[in-house]
Amino acid sequence: MSWSRGVVVAVFVGVLVLVGWAGSGFVAVRDEGGAGRAGGGSAARTAGAGTPDVSRASGAARAEEAARAEEAAAAQAGRRLDRAMAGVRVSGGARFSVAVVPVDDDGAPVAYRGASVFVTASVVKVDVLAALLLGAQDKGRRLTGREREHAAAMIGHSDNASTTTLWEALGGAPGLDAANARFGLTGTTAGAGGLWGLTRTTAVDRIALLRAVFAAGADPELSGESRGYARELMAGVVAGQDWGVSAAGDGEQPAALKNGWLPRGTTGLWVINSTGCVSVDGRRYLLAVLSDGHTSMHEGITLVERVSRGAVGAVAGR
Repeated sequence: MSWSRGVVVAVFVGVLVLVGWAGSGFVAVRDEGGAGRAGGGSAARTAGAGTPDVSRASGAARAEEAARAEEAAAAQAGRRLDRAMAGVRVSGGARFSVAVVPVDDDGAPVAYRGASVFVTASVVKVDVLAALLLGAQDKGRRLTGREREHAAAMIGHSDNASTTTLWEALGGAPGLDAANARFGLTGTTAGAGGLWGLTRTTAVDRIALLRAVFAAGADPELSGESRGYARELMAGVVAGQDWGVSAAGDGEQPAALKNGWLPRGTTGLWVINSTGCVSVDGRRYLLAVLSDGHTSMHEGITLVERVSRGAVGAVAGR
């Protein structure tokens, strides 16, 4: 009798332990998988753990689809640009290059002969300004009053003496090359011997520099204050020097730009360049047109403005 009673007690205790274990498991399944009924614990746990993988896969698929769509749109814009530029007539031995990209687009610019090398003439003054601002930031200071006077004259009036002063202050060609490397320029070489106007560059590199001024990006080298100051100066270029890429804008917002013009001493032919930011149908575009081999300044400006209109129109799909 005592043996039977002991067996009964042992069995009873065992049943309690099993019920308690199952109960704990049931609660854990409800908490983890969100299942609302017993018996669905295992399936609920699997579904709960699998959902993030499904979400990640869906997100990756959407990102891949968006990337393909962007590539297709860029390729289409490139074809439109090629067609538009093929119709641009140039006289004599003149040549040109152009690159354009929306300010809010962090992809590669759409370009026509974008890697062709030209001398900058005075568009390099934007490089000098950006390098000056970057150097001041590195030292934890703002531009001095004197530096601001030179910068305003250099950009707003294309003053050469002010440019030379600032060029020397930032360390000449080595200083400019170092700053441009930080801005992501890869095909630009500062003019040697103090000849800053003979800096060599490409249209694609001009876009990289414009991005440093007009597009914040993920980790910009220039602060918001520095970028705002540079944009303000470029939007205040004096009348008579505001030709060029401004021809591509729709007039709703003024263009912010810097132009360059230079008759080459060896040939007498003109270098005519224009770079900046224009607005079309409420969207802003960074635009760079480089050209040389013109018999006159007027001829060069006419070509640059024709190219500007055609390039932005092609990329905007107008």
